[in-house]
Amino acid sequence: MSEHDHADGLAHPRVPMTGRDPEEGGRVASPLELLFDLTFVVAVGTAASYFAETIAEGHVLPAIGAFVLAMFAIGVAWISFSWFASAFDTDDWLYRALTMLQMVGVVVFALGLPAMFTGLAEGDHLEVRVMVLGYVVMRVAMVLQWWRAARESPEYRSVAFANIRWTIIAQVGWVVIAFLELPIGAGLAAFTAFGLLELALPVFAQGRANGTPWHPHHMAERYSLFAIITLGEGVVGTIASSSGLLGGGSGMNWSGDAIAVVVAGVGLTFGMWWVYFAVPFGEILDRRRGHGYLFGYGHVLVFAGIAGAGAGLHLAGLQLEHHSTVGNGTVVLALAVPVGLYLLMVYLLHEVLLAQVDRLHLLLIAITLAVLAAAVLLAAAGVGISVCLLVVMLAPWVTVVGYETIGHRHQRSALDGLRQR
Repeated sequence: MSEHDHADGLAHPRVPMTGRDPEEGGRVASPLELLFDLTFVVAVGTAASYFAETIAEGHVLPAIGAFVLAMFAIGVAWISFSWFASAFDTDDWLYRALTMLQMVGVVVFALGLPAMFTGLAEGDHLEVRVMVLGYVVMRVAMVLQWWRAARESPEYRSVAFANIRWTIIAQVGWVVIAFLELPIGAGLAAFTAFGLLELALPVFAQGRANGTPWHPHHMAERYSLFAIITLGEGVVGTIASSSGLLGGGSGMNWSGDAIAVVVAGVGLTFGMWWVYFAVPFGEILDRRRGHGYLFGYGHVLVFAGIAGAGAGLHLAGLQLEHHSTVGNGTVVLALAVPVGLYLLMVYLLHEVLLAQVDRLHLLLIAITLAVLAAAVLLAAAGVGISVCLLVVMLAPWVTVVGYETIGHRHQRSALDGLRQR
């Protein structure tokens, strides 16, 4: 079979994993990458759903802890694959088979999430065996990918073996934590330690070589696509919030609460989307490749904020349907905090990547936080939850209006300055 057959998608024979051209024109996400992302959406959706339901049962702190652990693991595993794929994707049969193995790990990981949420809510143990098993499967598949890169890419052998070594060490740690049945306190402390190791792994590995040949515009697109499908949790949360308010039957019994939830859910999701795509991450990364790590791992909190917002909308629906044991203030706070986290992280990434602090951005984020605080205070004062949701919805639109009026000129000036460096 010829290389032409492989390029046309007629066959997928083994090809050397020698590294992609980081300046390759027209580089876009592959169908395999998109399919891979869908399995992660299932994991994100499961985590968000159990986050909302666990809070509704009154287990606020356990819900937060479980959600943080879940989103951290999801984020690290997705990031690891995406950056490797940007540098070494061959799309041959072996690469596809190892990617499928990772997808199996994602599914197993998602199946283990309910047990972790339940264990933390009950307060007697940290049940993560199935979750860790799925995570280890994902990471072992990555080890095999790196092993192949080490054998076929002499230029990147050092960084490949460093990734293999540190990844294996981390996985041994996760397995020990999972099967020792540690008390919750000790287990969370161990998770924190090995979580920091996972975050430091790229620093340990990439520092041994000139990095890997990742493509800046490809990576920006990959992150933007994952942000979009994670934003889908906002739509899911909107449907979950409003479906029980229609009174059953024909579905035509629209109450004021149902209308408010639909408007707030769609408006919030759309506003968050608009804010994210106001930042030209691809253009910035093209000129600031040395900030790839900050861009990459900073998005763990971005994705957590997006998924948390979807969970907050779901929780609001449970509250309006009287299926929740917590107060309105807690419900609104559960939505406002992740929305605030998301917006703060987008602003922070923008400022760090451009190496500037824009006074307009400080003003906009201050107004945004004031809007979110107002929603929480209104809920504490006894204002209806549907009204509070509409107030939270306004938060991302502060940035949208600010950017579309004068903010885009500030951004263009900063990008022009970046080109001149």
